[in-house]
Amino acid sequence: MIDVRQQISAVRRSVGSRTLEAGEAKVSVISQVYDTDIDDLWEVVTTPERIGRWFLPVSGELKEGGHYQFEGQAGGSISRCDKPRGYAATWEYGGEVSWIEVRLTPEGDGTRFELEHVAHVKDEFWEQYGPAATGIGWDSGLVGLRLFLSDPEGAVLVSQEEKMAWAGSPDGVLMMRLSSEAWAEAAIAGGEDPAVAKARAERSFKAFTGAE
Repeated sequence: MIDVRQQISAVRRSVGSRTLEAGEAKVSVISQVYDTDIDDLWEVVTTPERIGRWFLPVSGELKEGGHYQFEGQAGGSISRCDKPRGYAATWEYGGEVSWIEVRLTPEGDGTRFELEHVAHVKDEFWEQYGPAATGIGWDSGLVGLRLFLSDPEGAVLVSQEEKMAWAGSPDGVLMMRLSSEAWAEAAIAGGEDPAVAKARAERSFKAFTGAE
């Protein structure tokens, strides 16, 4: 697998706010540099067959104006497609709509993958869990992307059974612990009260792991 501590430290995270027409929103950004060129990374993050090997099986029309659906997860509409620099889409799950934007940027000998997630502030949900509630999931996605790029022909965790097994392993639990703490630090850097940010991250960690 991977060195979980090294993976967590290789990822950049930030948390901020934005005012939308419908009110205040929270903006979470996560990014990592991968050892491949921008054209290859574009294919990895936009081709259904390749997405299914590092993230989740996906169906639909993956083009501007098209609709997509991840198996057992979110779906939405693709509002912008700017090959090979990125795309934007809605992220619709559990009756709620948020927005994602993926940006690809050459950096050194590799390419930075950056994902921005914008969601309306749901007072009760945000007060309870903070950015780690979605951030842990995005961190898991970046783990899958790294595994796939390190061995494109090898086996990648794709089934829910395999993912659940890894999530319950010592490495999986450590990844979620370190991810929740990293998102707390990002929230603090974004102006959140440290005690509040850490308490929310702890609740997110427990929600993901079922910890007491």
